[in-house]
Amino acid sequence: MTPDDVRAAFGVSRETTARLERFVQLLGRWNRSINLVSPGSLAAVWTRHVADSLQLLELAPDGVESWIDLGSGGGLPALPVAAAAAETRPRLRLTMVESDTRKAAFLAAAVRELGLEATVEPCRIEALAPRPYDVVSARALAPLPRLFELAHPFTGPATVLLFPKGERLDSELTAAEAAWHSRAERIASRTEPAAAVLRIRELRARR
Repeated sequence: MTPDDVRAAFGVSRETTARLERFVQLLGRWNRSINLVSPGSLAAVWTRHVADSLQLLELAPDGVESWIDLGSGGGLPALPVAAAAAETRPRLRLTMVESDTRKAAFLAAAVRELGLEATVEPCRIEALAPRPYDVVSARALAPLPRLFELAHPFTGPATVLLFPKGERLDSELTAAEAAWHSRAERIASRTEPAAAVLRIRELRARR
């Protein structure tokens, strides 16, 4: 995908596309000194990172105001989501959680340079005070059993969880169901044929 392809596929404006281009430039520059993403993936950054992140914003409910992204790393999906939401969902406030201090510094710099409504929490996920968010997301953070454990403190009755997953989704979900009940919907990925986005509208521990 190119920037024009992403603009057409997701209906983003030229202003948002320009903001996403600045994000791509920042990611490439910082990636030379910090391992934010696989260097080989930068050749297909608009497909593997930008479009792959933007598809989550399309799956979020209307009226979302609070979104927490766990283990944000290189800002994926959080920074592309925040960049697109700045124009289409101006009330959305996004929180990124990243314990690696260098990656957290990148996230904070990107938020400043892109002018985004987002907060960086440079700490472990477990250190945050529990509170419900409208959306919880995580990309390439942990297998589903652990991911459910980490995400649960940030859920409420109306929370939607969005987790991109690859070919191991079925086995991970089976393992998670031993300890967790979830009302999950599998949505085919728009960027990777073998992948899917797991959209969950209910998550609770089994007794």
